[in-house]
Amino acid sequence: MSFDREGLLRELSGLAALSGDPKRLVIAFSGGLDSTVLLHALAVSREVHGKSLLAVYVNHGLHQDSGRWGDHCEAIARSLNVEIERLAVDVMTDAGKGTEAAARTARYDVLRSLIQEGDWLLSAHHKDDQAETLLLNLMRGSGPSGLAGIGEVQPFSAGWLVRPLLPFSQSELRNYATQHELNWVDDPSNEDRQFDRNYLRHEILPRLEERWPEVSDRLLQSAVLAREAATMLDQLADDDLQALADRPDRLSLDALRALPSERQRNVIRYVVRELGLPAPPATQLRSILADLLPAREDAQPLVQWKGAEVRRYRDRVYILSADRCALQQSAMTVTCKGLDLGAGLGELQLDAGAAQGLTSAVVDAGLEVRFRSGGEEIKPAGQLHTRKLKKLLQDEGIVPWMRDRLPLLYSGGELVAVADLWLASAAAAEPGVAVCWKNRPPIH
Repeated sequence: MSFDREGLLRELSGLAALSGDPKRLVIAFSGGLDSTVLLHALAVSREVHGKSLLAVYVNHGLHQDSGRWGDHCEAIARSLNVEIERLAVDVMTDAGKGTEAAARTARYDVLRSLIQEGDWLLSAHHKDDQAETLLLNLMRGSGPSGLAGIGEVQPFSAGWLVRPLLPFSQSELRNYATQHELNWVDDPSNEDRQFDRNYLRHEILPRLEERWPEVSDRLLQSAVLAREAATMLDQLADDDLQALADRPDRLSLDALRALPSERQRNVIRYVVRELGLPAPPATQLRSILADLLPAREDAQPLVQWKGAEVRRYRDRVYILSADRCALQQSAMTVTCKGLDLGAGLGELQLDAGAAQGLTSAVVDAGLEVRFRSGGEEIKPAGQLHTRKLKKLLQDEGIVPWMRDRLPLLYSGGELVAVADLWLASAAAAEPGVAVCWKNRPPIH
């Protein structure tokens, strides 16, 4: 196969069957060989595909020439009569990721802000990139999802991330660039063998190609087969999830235990990915099955990894983000405009004229929000006796890790409401001003 603009248009047409016809094509344009070929082929075939084009250069600030490369990209785009945006990002190299991964995260984060509904973000990944990715993931011990490599189409912000060059090798792209006398930037960091991908590109793949000249095609085929397997595993996990849960972050313990261990691992990995959480390392996944699921009934086992955690309470398994922010220690005032609780806890709003709520006198006296410090008591409306808040929360089945994060409303120094769960009998009225907790995290 050789690369030309007709081949690119055929590929785009096939991908449109998966994600719908795009309204605009946004090209991630680094100025390198691959993205230069992609931008040129799209620009010279504009009258055929009829889409507006936007090139985007992201300056990671990792090389002293990155500003000059941006100038080069701007000149190329303008010579092709393509609009271009230049964006700068801060790469968090101290965030526990490698430089490559941190730069990729920063790049995609800023690109998301540009993507509008119906846009395609086009990335210039090609067949050789796919081979490198499969080998990298194989060295990391990845399963079918990792061995599926780079996907052609996936949702991205309000649009889609699309990689139309995956069927083509870099040598085919280079032939196109030579034929059309294109100029591109060579990033010297691409030669640095300390990066795993560069080591594979320059040291390993050439030797594999000496033995097996069609190694990239074979690896691409393996990625296609792995993607098929991963898709079937996802379908199985989704079917299992329907029987396990009424919501993905809370699974039935008994139903999960009834599955074979392979399907337990499969559905947990699937749920973690669907919730947008970091994938669990193999050790943590084993601990969930070996330690958390069989723990005694009164235990509160916890398995954590960076950014995520799995907890158990009563007959449920909870899969959660571990990035819970610290609570504000000082009291906060609730007004008629509501109150943002911060710390990922949502907002409190006051709804006047509700069937039941706080009396106007209590609200007019001012409402403060605090969090538990221990020993709180309340006599809930409709009940005969004052109750310890701790016992109320246990009886209601509030999950233990949320009990200290419930907003408590005070007026005149008295506890008058516990979130939107209970009103104090002496402060309640019918009709009254209801306390509404919007966008709250799961508490059951």
